[in-house]
Amino acid sequence: MFMDFRDQPPPPRWEPHPVRPRLSARQERWLGRLVLANMLLLLLAPIGGATLIDALLTLFRS
Repeated sequence: MFMDFRDQPPPPRWEPHPVRPRLSARQERWLGRLVLANMLLLLLAPIGGATLIDALLTLFRS
């Protein structure tokens, strides 16, 4: 009924997470381009989707 937990080793010492390296200039440029492309697609994709839906509705109406 009783379980003795005193024989377990103590938890490992706490150590902070290693510092992540900074992005290089080339990586920053690519990240900026990706963000810009995503922002453009965020604006253009709904317009393109609405155009396709309108074209399909027009096609099936006639």
